[in-house]
Amino acid sequence: MKIEHKLLNETLYIGLSGELDNHAADYVRRNLDTLFEASVMERIVVEMSELTFMDSTGIGVMIGRFKKMKQRNIPIFIAHPSRQADKIFSLSGLYDIMPKIV
Repeated sequence: MKIEHKLLNETLYIGLSGELDNHAADYVRRNLDTLFEASVMERIVVEMSELTFMDSTGIGVMIGRFKKMKQRNIPIFIAHPSRQADKIFSLSGLYDIMPKIV
């Protein structure tokens, strides 16, 4: 799992590549929480075009980050999800809380 980020115009852009599963969940959770705490932003955009796999553990990671940011009134958006990520987000209803942007 690789995590890239940049802060631009009060938007935190995060790129996830690899597999978001049980093996990567703690790493992703810790790194995203650190980024969220260290950054001053108005919104978060998670780029998922390079995410090759995501399971229910990954869903839990994303819901947890959504809940943390909701407390701070900071929305999370999903950009360019891979086919696999798009399927997971669609079937689980995650797009209802973290909308897809183009």
